[in-house]
Amino acid sequence: QVRLAESGGASVQPGASLRLSCAASQEIISDYCMAWFRQVPGAEREKVANINQWSWTYHSKSVQGRFIISKDKVNNILYLEMKNLNPEDTAMYFCAADPPTTWSRCMEGGRSEFAYWGQGTQVTVSS
Repeated sequence: QVRLAESGGASVQPGASLRLSCAASQEIISDYCMAWFRQVPGAEREKVANINQWSWTYHSKSVQGRFIISKDKVNNILYLEMKNLNPEDTAMYFCAADPPTTWSRCMEGGRSEFAYWGQGTQVTVSS
């Protein structure tokens, strides 16, 4: 029923910018809690940023000031704008969504609180 499709991942040099996209249905984009997670081999999947139905956002300390999560309710796309990329940002990035419940569940929830996931898009930052 719920389909999330990430795109935009690439291999870039440090300092570069990149924009990831996640295509979803109108219902998902408008009403669900949505998030971007990232994971590297051997590590836990971590939440990078999320946004709720009112466009309230959260960004992890590691990406604050560099990454911005946003959504286009007209074209039904979730975005992750990434600037000043560094090697530590290298990871598989996943789009996630969860039915709306409470503010805290959306903004504070981790991997286990998100019910739906995309296949991921790889971001590699190296010289």
